Amino acid sequence: MDITAPATRPANPRFSSGPCAKIPTFELSKLHDAALGRSHRATIGKTKLKDAIEQTRALLGIPADYKIGIVPASDTGAVEMAMWSLLGARKAEMLAWESFGAGWVTDVVKQLKIDAEVKTADYGQIVDFATVNFDNDVVFTWNGTTSGVRLPNGDAIPADRAGLTICDATSAAFAMDLPWDKLDVVTFSWQKVLGGEAAHGMLILSPRAVERLESYTPAWPLPKIFRLTKGGKLIDGIFSGATINTPSMLAVEDYLVALDWARSVGGLQGLIARADANAKAIWDFCESRDWIDNLAIDAKTRSNTSVCLKFTDNRITDGAAFAKAVAKRLESEGVALDIGAYRDAPPGLRIWCGGTVETADVVALLPWLEFAFEAEIAALAQAA
Repeated sequence: MDITAPATRPANPRFSSGPCAKIPTFELSKLHDAALGRSHRATIGKTKLKDAIEQTRALLGIPADYKIGIVPASDTGAVEMAMWSLLGARKAEMLAWESFGAGWVTDVVKQLKIDAEVKTADYGQIVDFATVNFDNDVVFTWNGTTSGVRLPNGDAIPADRAGLTICDATSAAFAMDLPWDKLDVVTFSWQKVLGGEAAHGMLILSPRAVERLESYTPAWPLPKIFRLTKGGKLIDGIFSGATINTPSMLAVEDYLVALDWARSVGGLQGLIARADANAKAIWDFCESRDWIDNLAIDAKTRSNTSVCLKFTDNRITDGAAFAKAVAKRLESEGVALDIGAYRDAPPGLRIWCGGTVETADVVALLPWLEFAFEAEIAALAQAA
Protein backbone atom coordinates (compact mmCIF):
# COMPACT_ATOMS: atom_id res chain seq x y z
CA MET A 1 0.00 0.00 0.00
CA ASP A 2 1.43 3.36 -1.04
CA ILE A 3 1.02 5.90 1.74
CA THR A 4 1.87 9.38 0.53
CA ALA A 5 2.55 12.24 2.89
CA PRO A 6 0.32 15.30 2.37
CA ALA A 7 1.85 18.20 0.48
CA THR A 8 0.68 20.95 2.84
CA ARG A 9 1.90 21.40 6.39
CA PRO A 10 0.53 23.56 9.21
CA ALA A 11 2.43 26.84 9.35
CA ASN A 12 2.44 26.46 13.13
CA PRO A 13 2.55 22.88 14.47
CA ARG A 14 1.94 23.90 18.09
CA PHE A 15 -1.29 22.26 19.24
CA SER A 16 -0.35 21.73 22.89
CA SER A 17 -3.12 22.04 25.48
CA GLY A 18 -0.90 24.01 27.82
CA PRO A 19 1.11 26.05 27.54
CA CYS A 20 -0.80 26.77 24.36
CA ALA A 21 0.11 28.44 21.08
CA LYS A 22 1.09 32.10 21.33
CA ILE A 23 -1.07 34.67 19.57
CA PRO A 24 -0.47 34.51 15.78
CA THR A 25 1.14 37.97 15.76
CA PHE A 26 3.52 37.27 18.63
CA GLU A 27 7.07 38.61 18.50
CA LEU A 28 9.43 39.14 21.42
CA SER A 29 9.81 42.74 20.33
CA LYS A 30 6.16 43.32 21.32
CA LEU A 31 7.24 43.00 24.97
CA HIS A 32 9.63 45.96 24.79
CA ASP A 33 7.44 48.03 27.10
CA ALA A 34 7.59 45.51 29.97
CA ALA A 35 8.41 47.00 33.36
CA LEU A 36 11.57 44.95 33.71
CA GLY A 37 13.87 45.68 36.61
CA ARG A 38 11.12 47.68 38.31
CA SER A 39 9.22 46.86 41.44
CA HIS A 40 5.74 45.50 40.90
CA ARG A 41 4.77 47.86 43.74
CA ALA A 42 6.07 50.91 41.90
CA THR A 43 3.51 52.99 40.05
CA ILE A 44 4.43 51.47 36.68
CA GLY A 45 4.11 47.94 38.01
CA LYS A 46 0.81 48.50 39.81
CA THR A 47 -0.58 50.29 36.76
CA LYS A 48 0.18 47.37 34.46
CA LEU A 49 -1.22 44.85 36.91
CA LYS A 50 -4.40 46.87 37.32
CA ASP A 51 -4.65 47.22 33.53
CA ALA A 52 -4.44 43.42 33.22
CA ILE A 53 -7.28 43.08 35.72
CA GLU A 54 -9.57 45.69 34.18
CA GLN A 55 -8.92 44.64 30.59
CA THR A 56 -9.80 41.08 31.62
CA ARG A 57 -13.04 42.39 33.12
CA ALA A 58 -13.94 44.28 29.96
CA LEU A 59 -13.09 41.47 27.55
CA LEU A 60 -14.88 38.73 29.49
CA GLY A 61 -17.84 40.89 30.52
CA ILE A 62 -17.25 40.29 34.22
CA PRO A 63 -19.70 42.28 36.39
CA ALA A 64 -18.39 45.47 37.99
CA ASP A 65 -19.05 44.17 41.51
CA TYR A 66 -16.96 41.02 41.01
CA LYS A 67 -13.38 41.09 42.30
CA ILE A 68 -10.51 39.99 40.02
CA GLY A 69 -7.09 39.15 41.39
CA ILE A 70 -3.77 37.96 39.95
CA VAL A 71 -2.50 35.16 42.18
CA PRO A 72 0.47 32.76 42.34
CA ALA A 73 0.84 29.26 40.92
CA SER A 74 -1.33 29.42 37.81
CA ASP A 75 -4.87 28.05 37.77
CA THR A 76 -3.92 25.43 40.35
CA GLY A 77 -2.94 28.12 42.82
CA ALA A 78 -6.18 30.00 42.22
CA VAL A 79 -8.35 26.91 42.72
CA GLU A 80 -6.47 25.85 45.85
CA MET A 81 -6.70 29.37 47.26
CA ALA A 82 -10.47 29.34 46.75
CA MET A 83 -11.00 25.88 48.24
CA TRP A 84 -8.78 26.42 51.28
CA SER A 85 -10.29 29.84 52.01
CA LEU A 86 -13.98 29.25 51.28
CA LEU A 87 -14.88 25.61 51.84
CA GLY A 88 -15.92 24.11 55.16
CA ALA A 89 -18.75 26.48 56.05
CA ARG A 90 -21.30 23.99 54.70
CA LYS A 91 -21.31 20.62 52.98
CA ALA A 92 -19.57 20.45 49.62
CA GLU A 93 -20.31 18.63 46.38
CA MET A 94 -17.27 17.76 44.29
CA LEU A 95 -17.92 17.08 40.60
CA ALA A 96 -15.29 15.40 38.45
CA TRP A 97 -15.23 13.98 34.94
CA GLU A 98 -11.48 14.17 34.25
CA SER A 99 -8.14 14.25 36.03
CA PHE A 100 -7.97 17.86 37.23
CA GLY A 101 -11.45 17.70 38.71
CA ALA A 102 -10.41 14.46 40.38
CA GLY A 103 -7.43 16.29 41.82
CA TRP A 104 -9.70 18.85 43.47
CA VAL A 105 -11.69 15.97 44.96
CA THR A 106 -8.53 14.53 46.50
CA ASP A 107 -7.54 17.86 48.04
CA VAL A 108 -10.96 18.48 49.57
CA VAL A 109 -11.69 14.97 50.81
CA LYS A 110 -8.23 13.75 51.83
CA GLN A 111 -6.36 16.95 52.68
CA LEU A 112 -9.01 19.35 54.00
CA LYS A 113 -11.23 16.45 55.12
CA ILE A 114 -14.40 18.40 54.40
CA ASP A 115 -17.80 16.74 54.51
CA ALA A 116 -18.33 16.30 50.78
CA GLU A 117 -20.45 14.32 48.38
CA VAL A 118 -18.44 13.23 45.36
CA LYS A 119 -20.07 12.82 41.97
CA THR A 120 -17.98 11.51 39.08
CA ALA A 121 -18.38 10.54 35.44
CA ASP A 122 -16.12 8.54 33.18
CA TYR A 123 -13.96 10.19 30.54
CA GLY A 124 -16.16 11.24 27.64
CA GLN A 125 -19.16 11.83 29.90
CA ILE A 126 -20.22 14.54 32.34
CA VAL A 127 -21.84 14.58 35.76
CA ASP A 128 -25.62 15.00 35.65
CA PHE A 129 -26.06 18.52 37.04
CA ALA A 130 -29.74 17.83 37.68
CA THR A 131 -28.63 15.64 40.61
CA VAL A 132 -26.51 18.37 42.22
CA ASN A 133 -27.71 20.10 45.38
CA PHE A 134 -26.68 23.74 44.98
CA ASP A 135 -27.51 24.48 48.59
CA ASN A 136 -24.09 22.90 49.10
CA ASP A 137 -20.84 24.44 47.92
CA VAL A 138 -20.17 22.95 44.47
CA VAL A 139 -16.70 22.63 42.91
CA PHE A 140 -16.34 21.71 39.24
CA THR A 141 -14.39 22.32 36.05
CA TRP A 142 -16.31 24.06 33.27
CA ASN A 143 -14.25 22.37 30.57
CA GLY A 144 -12.40 19.13 31.23
CA THR A 145 -9.03 19.87 29.67
CA THR A 146 -7.99 16.22 29.73
CA SER A 147 -11.33 14.77 28.61
CA GLY A 148 -12.58 17.28 26.06
CA VAL A 149 -15.97 17.40 27.80
CA ARG A 150 -17.53 20.72 28.83
CA LEU A 151 -20.61 22.01 30.55
CA PRO A 152 -22.79 23.27 27.66
CA ASN A 153 -24.41 26.06 29.71
CA GLY A 154 -25.25 27.12 33.24
CA ASP A 155 -28.99 26.42 33.05
CA ALA A 156 -28.85 23.77 35.79
CA ILE A 157 -27.35 26.19 38.31
CA PRO A 158 -30.14 27.99 40.21
CA ALA A 159 -29.99 31.73 40.74
CA ASP A 160 -31.27 31.34 44.32
CA ARG A 161 -28.67 28.77 45.40
CA ALA A 162 -27.53 28.85 49.03
CA GLY A 163 -24.08 27.42 48.39
CA LEU A 164 -21.19 28.81 46.39
CA THR A 165 -20.23 27.61 42.92
CA ILE A 166 -16.46 27.32 42.50
CA CYS A 167 -15.57 26.87 38.84
CA ASP A 168 -12.19 25.96 37.38
CA ALA A 169 -12.50 27.59 33.94
CA THR A 170 -8.89 27.51 32.87
CA SER A 171 -9.51 26.02 29.42
CA ALA A 172 -12.90 27.72 29.02
CA ALA A 173 -12.25 31.41 29.73
CA PHE A 174 -11.89 33.37 26.47
CA ALA A 175 -13.39 30.49 24.44
CA MET A 176 -16.80 29.86 25.98
CA ASP A 177 -19.63 32.02 27.31
CA LEU A 178 -19.52 31.85 31.10
CA PRO A 179 -22.74 32.80 32.95
CA TRP A 180 -21.27 35.07 35.61
CA ASP A 181 -24.51 35.28 37.60
CA LYS A 182 -24.31 31.50 38.12
CA LEU A 183 -20.64 31.45 39.18
CA ASP A 184 -19.29 32.66 42.53
CA VAL A 185 -15.64 31.80 42.03
CA VAL A 186 -13.96 31.46 38.64
CA THR A 187 -10.31 30.64 38.04
CA PHE A 188 -8.12 30.45 34.96
CA SER A 189 -4.51 30.85 33.88
CA TRP A 190 -2.83 32.91 31.21
CA GLN A 191 -1.18 30.01 29.38
CA LYS A 192 -4.38 28.48 28.03
CA VAL A 193 -6.75 30.23 25.62
CA LEU A 194 -4.66 33.40 25.22
CA GLY A 195 -1.37 31.52 24.93
CA GLY A 196 0.23 33.50 27.74
CA GLU A 197 3.15 32.50 29.92
CA ALA A 198 2.72 30.13 32.85
CA ALA A 199 2.81 30.61 36.64
CA HIS A 200 0.08 33.25 37.08
CA GLY A 201 -3.54 32.54 37.95
CA MET A 202 -6.68 34.66 37.92
CA LEU A 203 -9.13 34.49 40.80
CA ILE A 204 -12.58 36.02 40.27
CA LEU A 205 -14.97 36.42 43.22
CA SER A 206 -18.66 37.29 43.25
CA PRO A 207 -20.13 39.43 46.06
CA ARG A 208 -21.45 36.20 47.59
CA ALA A 209 -17.94 34.76 47.70
CA VAL A 210 -16.60 37.94 49.28
CA GLU A 211 -19.35 37.77 51.91
CA ARG A 212 -18.31 34.20 52.74
CA LEU A 213 -14.66 35.23 53.05
CA GLU A 214 -15.52 38.02 55.45
CA SER A 215 -17.93 35.98 57.59
CA TYR A 216 -16.21 32.59 57.79
CA THR A 217 -12.84 31.52 59.14
CA PRO A 218 -11.63 28.03 58.13
CA ALA A 219 -10.66 25.62 60.88
CA TRP A 220 -7.23 25.06 59.35
CA PRO A 221 -4.24 27.43 59.13
CA LEU A 222 -3.77 29.23 55.82
CA PRO A 223 -0.35 29.76 54.21
CA LYS A 224 0.47 33.37 53.40
CA ILE A 225 -0.11 32.95 49.67
CA PHE A 226 -3.67 31.70 50.35
CA ARG A 227 -4.75 34.55 52.65
CA LEU A 228 -7.40 36.77 51.09
CA THR A 229 -8.58 38.53 54.24
CA LYS A 230 -7.07 40.45 57.13
CA GLY A 231 -8.98 41.24 60.28
CA GLY A 232 -12.12 39.75 58.78
CA LYS A 233 -12.03 42.02 55.73
CA LEU A 234 -11.08 41.30 52.14
CA ILE A 235 -7.57 42.46 51.24
CA ASP A 236 -8.70 44.79 48.46
CA GLY A 237 -5.18 45.42 47.22
CA ILE A 238 -4.98 41.91 45.80
CA PHE A 239 -7.82 42.83 43.48
CA SER A 240 -6.37 46.12 42.30
CA GLY A 241 -2.85 45.05 41.37
CA ALA A 242 -1.07 44.60 44.71
CA THR A 243 -0.27 40.91 44.26
CA ILE A 244 0.41 38.55 47.17
CA ASN A 245 3.88 37.70 45.89
CA THR A 246 6.15 39.00 43.15
CA PRO A 247 4.76 38.50 39.62
CA SER A 248 6.77 38.35 36.41
CA MET A 249 6.40 41.73 34.78
CA LEU A 250 7.50 40.13 31.50
CA ALA A 251 4.60 37.68 31.74
CA VAL A 252 2.26 40.55 32.64
CA GLU A 253 3.33 42.42 29.50
CA ASP A 254 2.82 39.29 27.42
CA TYR A 255 -0.72 38.97 28.80
CA LEU A 256 -1.47 42.61 28.02
CA VAL A 257 -0.26 42.11 24.44
CA ALA A 258 -2.48 39.02 24.14
CA LEU A 259 -5.49 40.96 25.43
CA ASP A 260 -4.83 43.65 22.85
CA TRP A 261 -4.71 41.02 20.09
CA ALA A 262 -7.95 39.49 21.41
CA ARG A 263 -9.72 42.81 20.97
CA SER A 264 -8.37 43.04 17.41
CA VAL A 265 -10.10 39.78 16.43
CA GLY A 266 -13.49 40.74 17.84
CA GLY A 267 -13.08 40.32 21.57
CA LEU A 268 -14.75 37.43 23.37
CA GLN A 269 -17.18 36.59 20.57
CA GLY A 270 -14.36 36.68 18.03
CA LEU A 271 -12.29 34.30 20.17
CA ILE A 272 -15.23 31.95 20.61
CA ALA A 273 -15.85 31.94 16.85
CA ARG A 274 -12.20 31.09 16.18
CA ALA A 275 -12.26 28.19 18.64
CA ASP A 276 -15.59 26.95 17.27
CA ALA A 277 -14.23 26.96 13.71
CA ASN A 278 -11.11 25.08 14.75
CA ALA A 279 -13.03 22.43 16.66
CA LYS A 280 -15.68 22.03 13.93
CA ALA A 281 -12.98 21.25 11.37
CA ILE A 282 -11.90 18.29 13.52
CA TRP A 283 -15.45 17.18 14.32
CA ASP A 284 -16.37 17.16 10.62
CA PHE A 285 -13.22 15.17 9.85
CA CYS A 286 -14.08 12.57 12.48
CA GLU A 287 -17.67 12.24 11.29
CA SER A 288 -16.45 11.30 7.81
CA ARG A 289 -14.03 8.60 9.08
CA ASP A 290 -14.79 5.30 10.76
CA TRP A 291 -11.46 4.96 12.58
CA ILE A 292 -11.47 8.05 14.79
CA ASP A 293 -14.07 9.71 16.99
CA ASN A 294 -14.55 12.41 19.59
CA LEU A 295 -14.02 11.21 23.15
CA ALA A 296 -17.05 13.25 24.26
CA ILE A 297 -20.07 11.01 23.84
CA ASP A 298 -22.72 13.75 23.73
CA ALA A 299 -22.11 16.32 20.97
CA LYS A 300 -23.56 19.06 23.20
CA THR A 301 -20.70 18.58 25.66
CA ARG A 302 -17.83 18.57 23.16
CA SER A 303 -15.07 21.00 24.05
CA ASN A 304 -14.14 23.63 21.49
CA THR A 305 -10.66 24.04 23.01
CA SER A 306 -9.19 20.73 24.20
CA VAL A 307 -10.56 18.42 21.52
CA CYS A 308 -9.91 14.84 22.65
CA LEU A 309 -10.03 11.99 20.14
CA LYS A 310 -10.01 8.20 20.31
CA PHE A 311 -9.09 5.59 17.70
CA THR A 312 -11.93 3.15 16.98
CA ASP A 313 -10.40 0.80 14.39
CA ASN A 314 -10.73 -2.83 15.54
CA ARG A 315 -7.31 -3.69 14.11
CA ILE A 316 -5.73 -1.76 16.97
CA THR A 317 -4.96 -4.14 19.84
CA ASP A 318 -2.86 -1.84 22.03
CA GLY A 319 -4.57 1.54 22.04
CA ALA A 320 -1.97 3.31 24.15
CA ALA A 321 0.97 2.16 22.04
CA PHE A 322 -0.83 2.98 18.80
CA ALA A 323 -1.83 6.49 19.88
CA LYS A 324 1.69 7.16 21.14
CA ALA A 325 3.13 6.01 17.80
CA VAL A 326 0.78 8.27 15.84
CA ALA A 327 1.66 11.28 18.00
CA LYS A 328 5.36 10.51 17.69
CA ARG A 329 5.13 10.22 13.90
CA LEU A 330 3.32 13.55 13.64
CA GLU A 331 5.93 15.20 15.83
CA SER A 332 8.81 13.71 13.84
CA GLU A 333 7.21 15.11 10.69
CA GLY A 334 7.05 18.53 12.36
CA VAL A 335 3.30 18.90 11.77
CA ALA A 336 1.89 18.49 15.30
CA LEU A 337 3.66 18.91 18.61
CA ASP A 338 2.45 17.68 22.01
CA ILE A 339 -0.91 16.20 20.95
CA GLY A 340 -0.79 12.90 22.83
CA ALA A 341 -3.66 12.31 25.27
CA TYR A 342 -3.07 13.34 28.87
CA ARG A 343 -1.32 10.64 30.87
CA ASP A 344 -4.40 9.79 32.99
CA ALA A 345 -6.85 9.94 30.08
CA PRO A 346 -7.88 7.12 27.72
CA PRO A 347 -5.42 6.53 24.83
CA GLY A 348 -5.82 8.93 21.94
CA LEU A 349 -4.98 12.43 20.83
CA ARG A 350 -5.70 15.87 22.24
CA ILE A 351 -5.62 18.82 19.84
CA TRP A 352 -5.82 22.36 21.20
CA CYS A 353 -8.28 24.51 19.26
CA GLY A 354 -8.35 27.73 21.27
CA GLY A 355 -8.48 31.09 19.52
CA THR A 356 -4.72 31.55 19.18
CA VAL A 357 -4.67 28.59 16.77
CA GLU A 358 -5.33 29.38 13.11
CA THR A 359 -8.08 27.35 11.46
CA ALA A 360 -5.89 26.95 8.37
CA ASP A 361 -3.35 25.10 10.51
CA VAL A 362 -6.02 22.76 11.88
CA VAL A 363 -7.26 22.05 8.36
CA ALA A 364 -3.70 21.39 7.19
CA LEU A 365 -3.14 18.98 10.09
CA LEU A 366 -6.11 16.73 9.33
CA PRO A 367 -4.70 14.93 6.26
CA TRP A 368 -1.59 14.29 8.33
CA LEU A 369 -3.72 12.56 10.96
CA GLU A 370 -4.96 10.20 8.27
CA PHE A 371 -1.45 9.73 6.94
CA ALA A 372 -0.07 8.85 10.38
CA PHE A 373 -2.99 6.53 11.12
CA GLU A 374 -2.56 4.63 7.85
CA ALA A 375 1.20 4.43 8.33
CA GLU A 376 0.85 2.94 11.80
CA ILE A 377 -1.85 0.50 10.67
CA ALA A 378 0.50 -0.62 7.92
CA ALA A 379 3.27 -1.05 10.50
CA LEU A 380 0.96 -3.24 12.57
CA ALA A 381 0.14 -5.40 9.55
CA GLN A 382 3.82 -5.76 8.71
CA ALA A 383 4.68 -6.79 12.26
CA ALA A 384 1.86 -9.36 12.42
